[in-house]
Amino acid sequence: MIYAKLFNRKSTPQTQPIPGAGQVPNHAGGYGWKLDPWGVLDRFLILGSEAGTFYVAPQKLTADNADNLLQCLVLDGQRTVKRIVEISQSGRAPKNDPAIFALAFAASFGDDKTRAAALAALPDVCRTGTHLFAFAAACDGMRGWGRGLRKAVGRWYNGKDLRSLEYQAVKYQQREGWSHRDLLRLAHPVPLTEQHKVLYKWVVDGEVTGELPLVEAMNRLAGVSAKEAARIVREQNLPREAVPTELLKEPVVWEALLEAMPMTAMVRNLATMTRVGLLTAGSDAAKKVVKELHNEARLRQARVHPMALLIALRTYASGRGLRGSGQWQPVTKVVEELDSAFYKAFEFVQPTNRRYLLGVDVSGSMSSFGVAGSPLTACEAATAMAMVTVGTEDFVVPMAFADTFKPLGISRRMRLDAAMREGQRMNFGGTDCALPMLYALERRLAVDVFVVYTDNETWYGKVHPAQAVQQYRDKMGIDAKLIVVGITSTGFSTADPRDAGMLDVVGFDASVPNVMAEFAKG
Repeated sequence: MIYAKLFNRKSTPQTQPIPGAGQVPNHAGGYGWKLDPWGVLDRFLILGSEAGTFYVAPQKLTADNADNLLQCLVLDGQRTVKRIVEISQSGRAPKNDPAIFALAFAASFGDDKTRAAALAALPDVCRTGTHLFAFAAACDGMRGWGRGLRKAVGRWYNGKDLRSLEYQAVKYQQREGWSHRDLLRLAHPVPLTEQHKVLYKWVVDGEVTGELPLVEAMNRLAGVSAKEAARIVREQNLPREAVPTELLKEPVVWEALLEAMPMTAMVRNLATMTRVGLLTAGSDAAKKVVKELHNEARLRQARVHPMALLIALRTYASGRGLRGSGQWQPVTKVVEELDSAFYKAFEFVQPTNRRYLLGVDVSGSMSSFGVAGSPLTACEAATAMAMVTVGTEDFVVPMAFADTFKPLGISRRMRLDAAMREGQRMNFGGTDCALPMLYALERRLAVDVFVVYTDNETWYGKVHPAQAVQQYRDKMGIDAKLIVVGITSTGFSTADPRDAGMLDVVGFDASVPNVMAEFAKG
């Protein structure tokens, strides 16, 4: 009998590997499956590592992902660069920083062909001045400024038409300890046109020797009245970064900025526009914001990431800055439209008419760090993603789990910020990702699809999640599926890669609910 307990492939404590399953230790003392290098690469590119996790410090997690990047470069450098570009351009990641770092890594440590491919992809991944500065900072910490890197930076500048390049020079003057002046002096690009030469002269020496409408308009803002500044902003469509700080306290200036403000910038500046008095209940500016957020086509066209809307909703609805700086009275209609916009940002999902049990991990490890470089905890982000399914499907049981299983008090009638608070409020205990299946089996609940939102650091239970799914299938006679939504860029999953009825998903982008729905339908 003792050997049957010591070697049991149907019921194994999570602190031990399933015999013969090829599991590895996770960071919490449990066991799971190691993702292949390409799966780990995807998690890093989408979720990043800057915040670390409950168990792994940011520096260690980043070092682990750098080691994996190096492994991918050895396996297939061209494929690695292609994947970096794909993730960056698709809008799947809430932030572009991991892709920029990975591209700089490939340009530093790849073989000759890989380095050349990475430098050629620079304009595809680094689309703004801020991106370019981040790339320069990353490269500076990894390699020298050789001829190839200088030429690539020069091509970035000469590859843009004058108007867009002048806009970049005005909007993103310096970031990450770098400026356009620094990069132009390093790269020494031969100006593509006479107009490029004029712009480069202004960037490097501060001299305007020809026609530069945006630069001239920016210079005219110094010392003018708020009303005159608003006129100049409208006239030349100046970005916020070109406006002196003292003028950014004036509602009339923000009103001018709002007229042509990109969607992402508008979402990011809602609190500021409310604080200065531009956005008030019933104001024309508030009506414009509501109209923009209500426009599903505009949201899709602008490719606003759902996470950006989630952060904006949580921050704006709270009426105060996340770091305690600044307060405002949120406009109710704007809050409601932000809530609605989050769902609109996802691709249209047809109900599958399957029976779902959602398990949101609310253990301590899910509530103590920001996810994907955001101020949201993993628990809050997971609860918001669960709300997408709750709002789409008719047969859903939402639950919260750690070392025990409890009902998660969310419904499709709840606003997202309230749902996130509910998830965060339930924070407790260790992590047992098998509980959703064991709960359903104990109560004889008919479930077609289990969805578990977790950091995959499971360790507490007496049976592995994959074993619990199989037990449920055998005893209930239902070929239930398991979808594991990974919340962090660790390299583990609780989904058995050998089981076609289990799926490992990463991220919170617009395509995730459809991927899950298609898998649920088979």
